[in-house]
Amino acid sequence: MEHVGMTGVRLEARDLALLEGEEGEGARLAMSVVARMADVVRARELLDISAAHIDSSLYQGPATLEFAERLAEGGARVRVPATLNVSGVDVGGWRDWDVPSSWAEPARRQMEAYEAMGCEPTWTCAPYQTQPRPRFGEQIAWGESSAIVFANSVLGAHTERYPDLLDICCAITGRAPAAGLHLTENRAGEVLVDLSGVPRRLAEESALYPVLGHWIGLRVAGWIPVLDGLRARPEEDDLKALGAAMASSGAVGLFHWVGLTPEAPDRSAAFQGREAASRLRPGPEELRAARDELGSGLSDADGLDLVVLGSPHFSLSEFAALARLVDGRRRHPGVRLLITTGRAVRALAGKAGYLDAIEAFGGELTVDTCILTTPMLPDGIRRLMTNSAKYAWYTPGLLDRAIAFGSLADCVDSAIAGRVTRDDSAWSAEP
Repeated sequence: MEHVGMTGVRLEARDLALLEGEEGEGARLAMSVVARMADVVRARELLDISAAHIDSSLYQGPATLEFAERLAEGGARVRVPATLNVSGVDVGGWRDWDVPSSWAEPARRQMEAYEAMGCEPTWTCAPYQTQPRPRFGEQIAWGESSAIVFANSVLGAHTERYPDLLDICCAITGRAPAAGLHLTENRAGEVLVDLSGVPRRLAEESALYPVLGHWIGLRVAGWIPVLDGLRARPEEDDLKALGAAMASSGAVGLFHWVGLTPEAPDRSAAFQGREAASRLRPGPEELRAARDELGSGLSDADGLDLVVLGSPHFSLSEFAALARLVDGRRRHPGVRLLITTGRAVRALAGKAGYLDAIEAFGGELTVDTCILTTPMLPDGIRRLMTNSAKYAWYTPGLLDRAIAFGSLADCVDSAIAGRVTRDDSAWSAEP
């Protein structure tokens, strides 16, 4: 049985049952939000989802806490496996920083509300690092911009760019508007990014990928880019950084990499047989300028207060790389080194022995959250450095701090030197 509601969205009998409150007030509220949003995006119907990733778990003030507790107290429970994005507090370590208890307590309550609804307490922006991954073509409802672009692009799952509050409603109902990137016809590439002009030396530099993502995001304005022609093959962490940067600077929810990502075995498949609407061809000068744009208020030789890594959350392979770089070395006493990660990856890194070298170096770990989502930084920390384009892009506006961007090796060397130091050789390489 189907029913066309006042909004024009076709609703099935199970949808109507939820709207009529047959499974409680929480589920009724969630279904009313999903149905209304389907109308807003002009979806004709809803589709089933098999998993969700919830960004609403992040405490942003009384309204987000009230919404979560209203759902939970109304008996709402998720119908599909639902992982949780970062929260507003590291429940085990917030007292080590400058988080006020007036923030920590409601943030903790919001975490508890989402766990009460049956969500998995992953507390990470990179659930794909330790959780079962969505399959190619699987319909999911994911929040968190860097996770969305990874799921769509690297895994080939189908999710729209879900905003906070709608994601948990989809998880509770098991339904989502049949629109946007859920639909194959909307996933065709639109902009060709020709990378043949990137020098081989730079193509083999891991810091290229966040910079490239930042550069592309600023130019595609939410369109779907198709990358081709690079004389190197990126690793998974490179694609993670690339997508996160695109999502931050350009609201990109999907990219294709010819010969690498699952929907782009060749260029024709990536564009679904269509012509590119426009073409981009970055070279070394444009990319170096983009790298320098990621800095705000800091330059080489400036002093540092904090090196921060892990946005998206640090992976196990990144811990391995960092452990090699810091082994037998020691940070400058005036510079703190902070890594943000998920609690599951921290446990794996500890078991692998990577944390020994990092802690001996003077590194600190925060889980469940990150510097952008919790008020943890002391006022005295004003000058930051990172290898994350996402951190570099958001820090000036969200944290009102100066920041410099560099490679992981640059960040370690700078933490030792007590000032910004970068190896520019790859960025100055000839084609």
